[in-house]
Amino acid sequence: MHSGLELTLLLLGCAVLGVVAFRMLHLPPMLGYLAVGVLIGPHALALADDSPATHALAEFGVVFLMFSIGLEFSLAQLKAMRRIVFGLGMAQVVLTIVATMLFGQLISMLTPQLNISWQAALALGGALAMSSTAIVVKMITERLELESEHGRRIIGILLFQDLAVVPLLILIPSLARNPEDLPATLGLAALKAAAVLALLLFFGQKLMRRWFTVVAKRRSQELFMLNLLLVTLGGAWITEQAGLSLALGAFVAGMLISETQYKHQVEEDIKPFRDVLLGLFFITIGMLLDLQMVLANWWLVLALLVLPVLLKFALIAGLAKLFGSSDGVSMRTGLALAQAGEFGFVLLNLASDSKLIDPFLMQLVLASMVLSMLVAPFMIANMDKIVMKVAANEWMMQSLALTQLATRTMKTQKHVIIAGFGRSGQSLATLLSEEKLPWYALDLDPERVQEARAAGANVSYGDASRREALIAAGVNRASALVITFADTRLALKLLHLVHELAPNLPVIVRSHDDSDLDLLKAAGATEVVPEALESSLMLASHALVMLGVPLRRVVHRVQAARDERYAALRGYFHGSGDITDDPEHTYVRLHSVTLSDGAAAVGKRLAELRLDEVGAEVTTLRRSGEKLEAGPETVLHVGDVVVLRGEGDAVSRAEGRLL
Repeated sequence: MHSGLELTLLLLGCAVLGVVAFRMLHLPPMLGYLAVGVLIGPHALALADDSPATHALAEFGVVFLMFSIGLEFSLAQLKAMRRIVFGLGMAQVVLTIVATMLFGQLISMLTPQLNISWQAALALGGALAMSSTAIVVKMITERLELESEHGRRIIGILLFQDLAVVPLLILIPSLARNPEDLPATLGLAALKAAAVLALLLFFGQKLMRRWFTVVAKRRSQELFMLNLLLVTLGGAWITEQAGLSLALGAFVAGMLISETQYKHQVEEDIKPFRDVLLGLFFITIGMLLDLQMVLANWWLVLALLVLPVLLKFALIAGLAKLFGSSDGVSMRTGLALAQAGEFGFVLLNLASDSKLIDPFLMQLVLASMVLSMLVAPFMIANMDKIVMKVAANEWMMQSLALTQLATRTMKTQKHVIIAGFGRSGQSLATLLSEEKLPWYALDLDPERVQEARAAGANVSYGDASRREALIAAGVNRASALVITFADTRLALKLLHLVHELAPNLPVIVRSHDDSDLDLLKAAGATEVVPEALESSLMLASHALVMLGVPLRRVVHRVQAARDERYAALRGYFHGSGDITDDPEHTYVRLHSVTLSDGAAAVGKRLAELRLDEVGAEVTTLRRSGEKLEAGPETVLHVGDVVVLRGEGDAVSRAEGRLL
């Protein structure tokens, strides 16, 4: 039996060695923690035992993980992605649980000695429904696919899985009670959860904002950290006293803080505690694995690895297809989410503690889940190759998209390629258009591209960091490339491609600050513009000077924009990813409205609509592909595209008047 200090030193030392080894292999640290747990556990080297002290450390890891999930909880994000989250995500979790319960009943019928109750099957289904947020998000971020179609669906499903953990944390312990008392137990648990949540959410939100303001005004980092730990563990204690899980209270505490202006500071401060304690949790999970039993029943482990992964892949891919995705997008979504996840271990551990799952079955499922997570990085890394070989029309669809892009830019010479069409990209495009300089933009947000194209913008859906997209955009004929997103890693990849394809092409790069300036310059950037209050104007001025516009005219134009308080640049087309963290903050936006037959505004003059009364204005009017000068007396026709500018609510009300 180790002392508390000896146990902590042993776990930390082994964790460091394990993470270093797995980092060298370019694998997620979580797998290193699991491997360390297997090796030092009682079933292998027996360096550490399954003690209450180890369990306490592991439980704190889950508490801080749920707190972090609560911090990321955003009503605005849920609203924007509601079809994916509550449609595709909910269907995936529910159907996985149902399929597991049916499979459990089938196994019980075929092999009576391995009787799986419906309660155990439900708990197993909940565990298997989870996917690894840590592995998947890390991999698709490195592959620069967060804003792709399959990336958005993956994030939406993961978001619902995280939310589904909360009711499952309440449900699984209740399943271990007497079946006759189950309805009453569940009802009581739901009532307690509702009462505690109502109390925390009703009184907690205002109290949390005011209390954090009081603490922050003391200007003490130590006090802020102490308060943060108090809130996290205090929320967990409240729900535990109500007979619920510690993790539920931590989730609610995180959710309350997510609505304050201190969210980002809290995220940074809590991260070291979360990562270290979560690592210890995964070590304890690895310690549960009995290697001898697994090796003796390797064929069962292999079956439990292959069958759930295939089932989950087929289910998610089929649902994504049902929700309107192409074959390629559906298969990529399924491949990325087919593995087990962190919360699967949390739920499996909870089911084991509640004596719902037979220890033998627990070992088999645990081993298969660990193996599926080991396989996951290789599946995600090679999913493009898999999809191209299996989906017959995927290659054709990608080729068609690139062909369409190449067709649009084929006749364009000496144009500016804008990589990214967010706020900065649209500001740059505005000034280039006023100088009659041709440009073409690539962006990965399909909603933004659709909105901007409807308003006549030269933008296409495409990944500028891919060789084929750059060639199709005419990189060899372009006069400059402007990288408008402040992502150094992605910019370096793009600079490497440009150096290969068009080594003499001037490239202007936007960065967060000047810390990466030398690195970007060394990679071939002609000019690096550190992000600041006037980043958009500086980016545009460098581009105009490089394209031969007289310096005096550039200075005059930039100064005029300052004098007008950025009036010409205010507002930009929003995509689904443009969600503000602060619900009380409003942004000016642009929005394209196409007038269909039967629209209320057809046949009316703009003056009659009195859009200024709702706080919106018409910036552009396009008719039959041509831009018109819109005035108060302009009569609107069927098919007109009206571009509105204003805050979100104002634009929505103006759209209502038009339609």
